[in-house]
Amino acid sequence: MMKQVLIGCVWMISASFGLAQTREAKVSQQVMQNIFEEIRTPYKYGIVIPQPDSGRMVDSPTVFRKGGIWYMTYIIFDGKGYETWLSKSDNLLQWTHLGKIMSFTENTWDATQKAGYVALVATEWGGSYEPEQFGDRYWLSYLGGSEKGYEAGRLGIGIATSEDLTKPNEVTRMPQPVLSAIDKDARWYDDKTIYKSLVIRDKARKTGHPFVMYYNAKGEKGDDKGNGFESIAMAVSDDMTHWKRAGDKPLITRNTGICGDAQIAKIGDVYVMFYFGAFWKPGAFERFACSYDLQNWTDWTGPDLISPTEPFDKTYAHKPWVIKWNGVVYHFYNAVGENGRVIALATSKELSSKSKN
Repeated sequence: MMKQVLIGCVWMISASFGLAQTREAKVSQQVMQNIFEEIRTPYKYGIVIPQPDSGRMVDSPTVFRKGGIWYMTYIIFDGKGYETWLSKSDNLLQWTHLGKIMSFTENTWDATQKAGYVALVATEWGGSYEPEQFGDRYWLSYLGGSEKGYEAGRLGIGIATSEDLTKPNEVTRMPQPVLSAIDKDARWYDDKTIYKSLVIRDKARKTGHPFVMYYNAKGEKGDDKGNGFESIAMAVSDDMTHWKRAGDKPLITRNTGICGDAQIAKIGDVYVMFYFGAFWKPGAFERFACSYDLQNWTDWTGPDLISPTEPFDKTYAHKPWVIKWNGVVYHFYNAVGENGRVIALATSKELSSKSKN
């Protein structure tokens, strides 16, 4: 009897810290509601990265901090394809362009598409947001391809490294993609093309591996109307250069439209996946899901985190990067509206254009 009591007490203590959760455990609706209240950003600050000119569009922010300065990588589409750029900021509101870190090349698998995303950025909510080195290098994953146009052709995921992410220097790219739709182990949900990726460090090895990649992809199999759809899936690695798919089904999908562009934050013992949805209801909008193990996700069923409400995001409000700093939640996202395709910001507190952090 005493042994049963002790086991019960240990279980209760562990459960309070999330340690008793099993792989299959779902996140309760009360926890989901608490997370929603923590991450919601009802105040739209406005555009922080406008289009450089009418012929080029801005997309996909990744925000990190180094040496007391904020940096953002983002991609610019000029009609030919994607290149990756870098900006910096002292306050997360006003940004200064620094230059390109991934440019067009000739006769490579990724000649006209290089949409880069900084890897191994610290995921702790309200933490440092610094990118971690591995093997004395900083790392990026990127969407790559050789055909001209917007997300044209059969895309894949490339890996690149850099000695210094704070300067607009060209990164060093691996010669071939690490994940492709034509891989022998391609799944039914990623055997057509693969889009954006996010790589994080799994320090607790919840997945059994130190590095985890979340990516969105489209399979040859369509929905019940024959249309292709995008889902979020997962791959794992032990060395950042060799990747293998994990599981045989998507982590997040609606089997229609798009679920994509995951970003991970760790709030207490809960992992939060920010992502966007599109076309399984009108428009494009920001959502989230929660997990205790990085593999099994409970999808939020309540209101969107962000949806189109303003002239600058009236068409689409999507592709998140969310951080908390000095008590304020900053939700950067790709906005499409009257100002073209830009990067906008929503916050948990109302900020003036002169606000500093």
